[in-house]
Amino acid sequence: MPEAAPTKTRGAAAPPPTDGSDRSGLRVGLFVAGLVFALVGGFGLGKLTSDGSAPADGAGAAAGMTMDPANHTHAPGTAPHDHSAAGGMTATAGADLGGLSLSGSGYTLVPAATDFAAGKAAPFRFTVQGTDRQPVKQFAVVHEKQMHLVVARRDLSGYQHLHPTMAADGTWSIPLTLGSPGLWRAFADFTVVDPTGAQIAATLGTDLVVAGDYAPVALPAAAREATAGEFTVTFEGTPTVGATQPLQFRVFRNGSPVTDLEPYLGSYGHLVVLRQGDLGYLHVHPDEQRVPGTVKFWLAAPSPGSYRAFFDFQVAGQVHTASFTMKIA
Repeated sequence: MPEAAPTKTRGAAAPPPTDGSDRSGLRVGLFVAGLVFALVGGFGLGKLTSDGSAPADGAGAAAGMTMDPANHTHAPGTAPHDHSAAGGMTATAGADLGGLSLSGSGYTLVPAATDFAAGKAAPFRFTVQGTDRQPVKQFAVVHEKQMHLVVARRDLSGYQHLHPTMAADGTWSIPLTLGSPGLWRAFADFTVVDPTGAQIAATLGTDLVVAGDYAPVALPAAAREATAGEFTVTFEGTPTVGATQPLQFRVFRNGSPVTDLEPYLGSYGHLVVLRQGDLGYLHVHPDEQRVPGTVKFWLAAPSPGSYRAFFDFQVAGQVHTASFTMKIA
C-alpha cells in the first residue's frame, strides 16, 4: 500500500521550542486562551438561561420543571392570572407550593399582630406590601373573592377557609377564632393587579401563636373516606410525585349520591392540600367538566410524604369540609 501523503497546512509549522523559557511562554498562552474561551462560553450560557429559555439539552425537564405552569382550566368566576410565583417555573408540573414565606413574587405579607387567645375571637389584620413598602390595593377577583385566607394548625388538626375585607388604606381584616393553644399558619392566597395590568398570583404565609399548653394531635391514618356532618365523602385517584393525576371526590348522604351540589365561590368544590412538616400549600383548581355529585381535581405532589387535603363543598347554602390524610410515596 503506498504511503499516505503528508497533510498540508497553511503556512510553515513553528519549530519546536528549544529551551525552557519558550515552553513556559507556550503554556501561559494556552492557559490565557482557555480562560478567554471559558468566560465567553459562560456568558453565552448565562444569556441562554437568564431570559427563561429552556436549555437545549433538556436539563430543565430532567430537574422536574415546566415552563408553562398556567396551562390548566379555571372554574367560572376565576379571572385570568399568572401562577408563576417563582419566575415562571414550578417545582413539578401542576404543583405550585406556596405559603412557605412572608415574601414572594415581589410582595410581602405584613400582619398587624400574630398573638391570639385560645377560643376568643379577635381581629386579624394584615397588608400586602410591594417593593415600595406601601400596601397594595389592586387585587383581581379569583373564585369570586379578592383574598382567600386559609388558617391551619401546625399539626393539621384545624382548618378554616375565610374571606377578609379590605379597607380603603389596603388593610385586610376579619374576626378570627383559634380554638386551641399552639402554632397556627395563616395563608394569604391572592392575585395582585400590578400597574401594567398584569396579574400576579401569590400565596404568602405567617405563623400565629396561641398561648397555653400545647398538645399536638397525631395525623389521622390515610383513608379514602371521610365524614363532614351528615355527609360521607370519598375520593378516587393516587397522587404521584412529579406527574399530574386526577383526584375525583364523591359526596353521599345516607348512602345515596348527592347530585345537587351547589357552586361555592364559582366552583362546585375547592381543594387545599398542606404538606406535613413545613405546611407547603397547594390550592388545586377543579376541572370544569364534571358528573353531578362529583368534583375532579388535577394534582401533582411536590415530594413524597404525608399530606392533609381539605375538600370544601356546598349543599343547601351551607359549606362543609371533608378532610383526608394522603400518604404519597
